[in-house]
Amino acid sequence: MDLVLFAESGEQELQTDLLDTPVTIRATPTEYRWELGDGNVIVTDDPGQPYPSKDVTATYDYEGWYDVTLTTTFEGQFSVDGDEWQDIDGTVEVESAPQEVYSKSLESRLVNPNKPHDESEDPFIPERSADTEGRHDPGATTTAI
Repeated sequence: MDLVLFAESGEQELQTDLLDTPVTIRATPTEYRWELGDGNVIVTDDPGQPYPSKDVTATYDYEGWYDVTLTTTFEGQFSVDGDEWQDIDGTVEVESAPQEVYSKSLESRLVNPNKPHDESEDPFIPERSADTEGRHDPGATTTAI
């Protein structure tokens, strides 16, 4: 099953005064680096879109808990007192807090339609513990899309 990845991202502006002169700083996202927690990495200039879009997706080979981290790279410009925009040398990277995801193997099974399913007997998502951590993917790669 695909894990749909997306960031709510866009250009950001900050207004401030420097020596009583208004200065505007503009930060524009240019790259998104998704570290999937299993060793795989996706690098893209596309922030993705919520489901049902599948612009940026990932899959896991193993069942378990993973921490997904997004690092967004920004380029900057500044304007002094409303004058023309000027580029700022270099970039800035901002890392998100890890987001927990659980990769579950999908299994078919026969059920008795006359007996309600008891989630306490077979929880869909187990508690996070050392036994339920996802495995590292030995074939992990960095994929650019």
